[in-house]
Amino acid sequence: MHELNVLMTFTAGLAAALLLGFLAHRLHLSPIVGYLVAGIAVGPFTPGFVADRTVAEQFAEIGVILLLFGIGLRFHLRELVAVWRIAVPGALIQSGVSTAALALILHAFGWAWSSGIVLGLAISVASTVVMALVLAERHDLHAPVGHIAVGWTVVEDLITVTILLVLPVVFDKSAGGQGIARVLGVAALKLVGLVAVVVVLGRWIIPRALEHIEATRSRELFTLAVLVLALGIAVGSAEVFGVSMALGAFLAGLAVGRSEFAARAAGDALPMRDAFAVLFFVSVGMLCNPRSLLESPLLIAVVLVVVMIGKPVAALVVVRLSGRPLATALPVGAALGQIGEFSFILGVAARDLGLLTDAGWNALVGASILSIAANPTAYRFAREWASSAPALAPPAAEAPAVDPRRCILVGYGPVGQTVHRILAQYGTAVTVIELNLETVRRLREEGHATVYGDVLRAGTLEEAGIATAGTLILSAEVEDGAEIVRQARIANPRLRALARCSHLRDVPPLRRAGAIVIAGEAEVAAALAEIVMAGNEADPDTFARQRTEIRKSLYAASPAA
Repeated sequence: MHELNVLMTFTAGLAAALLLGFLAHRLHLSPIVGYLVAGIAVGPFTPGFVADRTVAEQFAEIGVILLLFGIGLRFHLRELVAVWRIAVPGALIQSGVSTAALALILHAFGWAWSSGIVLGLAISVASTVVMALVLAERHDLHAPVGHIAVGWTVVEDLITVTILLVLPVVFDKSAGGQGIARVLGVAALKLVGLVAVVVVLGRWIIPRALEHIEATRSRELFTLAVLVLALGIAVGSAEVFGVSMALGAFLAGLAVGRSEFAARAAGDALPMRDAFAVLFFVSVGMLCNPRSLLESPLLIAVVLVVVMIGKPVAALVVVRLSGRPLATALPVGAALGQIGEFSFILGVAARDLGLLTDAGWNALVGASILSIAANPTAYRFAREWASSAPALAPPAAEAPAVDPRRCILVGYGPVGQTVHRILAQYGTAVTVIELNLETVRRLREEGHATVYGDVLRAGTLEEAGIATAGTLILSAEVEDGAEIVRQARIANPRLRALARCSHLRDVPPLRRAGAIVIAGEAEVAAALAEIVMAGNEADPDTFARQRTEIRKSLYAASPAA
């Protein structure tokens, strides 16, 4: 029965998220709204099927781990150090301001200072999951705005872990009288130990282990290896070092990201990320009792104002004072205008200690769902306003410029090597995507731009810079070549795609995807005919016309897919 319950929860949660997410999209809302409503629909407070929230949360935790691992893969240590100069003081100031503001307002409503401060601390933490998806939708996740926002939430996570350690010491009489300094000192030592372990793993152990796995040429084993790394380091971080699994996953991503396997890991190891991340929103929706929204609307409205106005304004001011332009500060502030997973963890701890009443918990849940639902729209407006104002953002920020002399070459076999050599002779900048590690290393040693990864996996083309490339060449016959071309042209509608295939029967789907196709059967036949015609002493114009007609007739006669 337990196995059936797990499957029912997983299936029903995804099915409801699919249906309501699609409906939200058709209504020009973010799919996140549909996912949250799906959670309410399968939750315990509405009639019909009730999913197991514990199971949903466990699946959602996997999504959070994979999402943070993926973000860590694309972060560079120098970027992290740079944004932490803003993120550390920014997170501390913004958390202090939002906590003080809510505590003061709630005290005026008759709340105890301790309850107001704890609820203020809970709402001061933004959801990394929500932020990552919203930023990715606008292609800002790996831009300066995304780096600052993600670094900010990492600091908030550390603050929350610290608060979770301190709360029992201060308010739980059965905690044994441990001093705050002792607790924080032990936590700091554990965090330093975790960072040291991850550095050692990332520099010496992980690259060698992945190289041995890669030598098997098995996609499944490589994918499994990276998943084990992500989940293993995340769980180990929580169990051994007492930090959040999300932070552990982020550090694991940083470790793997320092190796030459980063691009492939990002594409190969995260196919399940989006599905499990969706279950995060479903699990949040399951917390919501719609009746609570009607029982204490004023309290929820107060919390929501602090979350969606107070936090963004405080963040905007801090980022501006750090010297960043308003075009950066405004989106960063908007991205932080929501609350999520760590807010609930802190809220549960506060309830257990008697610091948060049912009304406070309902306000936390209600404000969380409403702010998460509204955040994509708020961020979109902030980003568009910042990008459209000439005084705030340079024109280049609105759309990446395509370089017609830059080419992405997929495959470095005999044909790919010849194409690469010819293009290089004529000054074309070529980025090679190749799955043979030895070839990648040789090309990099020779100074050529190369991405190690599988072009069939999401993220590999992005890593190669598809958004600004002028041409994509599939020099080898690639499985699902038409889908690769289609996705590439979605990322860059101005892209010119060229694809190679052996048989004429493979031409139609590639053409429908938008590629110029060169088929081996047609080219060999045309070359043989040209040799025959060349011996007939035809004049050059007639010869050229006949050659063109031969190719047209061959490709036109290719069977429909």
